[in-house]
Amino acid sequence: MTDFLDLLTHKFAYVAIGEFKPGKFAEARQLYEKAVSTYSQGFQGAYLLQEPGTDRGIAMILWESIGDMAEHHNATYDEILKQMAHLFVHPPVSTFYEVCCERQPDSAVKNNLI
Repeated sequence: MTDFLDLLTHKFAYVAIGEFKPGKFAEARQLYEKAVSTYSQGFQGAYLLQEPGTDRGIAMILWESIGDMAEHHNATYDEILKQMAHLFVHPPVSTFYEVCCERQPDSAVKNNLI
């Protein structure tokens, strides 16, 4: 059984929860999209969630490994974060998680999309 478990790999997620100054979510979204477009090695996807009717949100970036998360850091990324910093009410709370369970719709499995 341990041989089988050793073959399983888990993604890792960087999650940030924050609130932007009133009316600044759209600007932050553009910068977020610009930042994640710079990611390559190990990048598995990104989500930006907005609580309806507010400027509060959650960013989640999925990585193949913790090492890949650390390696995405570059000068372009630093500049984008600097541009985004003044948009927050308070600095976001962020942490890393191991993705323990992932489920795709059955249609994705049937169509060999995963």
